[in-house]
Order: sequence, then C-alpha cells, then structure tokens
Amino acid sequence: MKCQKCGAENANTHVKTVINGEFKEYDLCSDCAHKMGYTNMFADFDSEFSGLLGSFFGNVLPARTQATRCEFCGSSYPEIAKTGMVGCARCYDLFADRLLPSIRRIHGNTTHCGKNSPSAKEEKIRQAESKPTSREEKLSALKQELDAAVKEQNFERAAELRDQIKETEAQS
Repeated sequence: MKCQKCGAENANTHVKTVINGEFKEYDLCSDCAHKMGYTNMFADFDSEFSGLLGSFFGNVLPARTQATRCEFCGSSYPEIAKTGMVGCARCYDLFADRLLPSIRRIHGNTTHCGKNSPSAKEEKIRQAESKPTSREEKLSALKQELDAAVKEQNFERAAELRDQIKETEAQS
C-alpha cells in the first residue's frame, strides 16, 4: 500500500485520529509520518533501557548528552513528552519545533481562537459601532446575537439578550 500523503513510498505507519468527534485513518510512509508529528512510540525506550542496564552495570554505558532544558522552569522536552505537561510559557518558544506538530495534530490548529482572541475583540468592536437605529433593526440584531450565544452555549449572555428582546418588544 502506498503512502496517502506523498503517494511515492510504501506506507508503514497506520494512524487513527479523532478530532472534534471526526474519525480519520491514514496510511503513511515514515518520512510523511515524521513530518506530520507522528513519532515512534518506542523512541524513549532506548534511554530507559540504557538507564536500566546502567543501574545493573554501574553506569558503564557511555553517558548521553544532557537534554536542552528551559532556563526558567528547568523542563526538558523528554519530560514534557512523557508527562504531557509543558513547564512554562517559555517552553513553547524553546521547544516549538517539536511541540507544534503535536499541538497541531491534537488540536487541529496552533493559534488560539477563543472568545478573548484579538479577532473576537475586533468583532465585538465592529458590532458596537454598527448599532441598529430602528426598533425592528435592533430586535433583529438582538435575535441574531441570541442565536449566536445559544450556539456557543453562552447561556448567561443568552438570558441577558432574551430580557433585552422582551424589553424592546414591550416598548411598542
């Protein structure tokens, strides 16, 4: 079977993902799998095996080079990979080349898209600047905002909007 990404090499890695409830399967060659951030799950086994043998033979095995550590929190990439927890914000910069493929694979994106993101703030400003003038326009805008709040499951905001709609309708 050929790699589904490049189509040139034989596939030797089978990947199953579930992102936002969507299940996907890929057959990839080792180069494409590595580029997409899928690494060998036994990669750390060599270092653990070395440590085990070292304890039996008094560390006769050659010492490995010291892993790069964050100057602020002291975390190393192998520790982050093992625990799944990043030590501090500076670790994202230091280990970006190794963390980003995993973050992209897990979350589907590497940029924050939450309610406090710059684009969301810009949208709120645009909405505030384009306030409707007539009662019907105001009701229509409130109902659209209510629908958006319900879709986002922001029920506190939805309740506020519901009350504003009732007040606006009562002003007739």
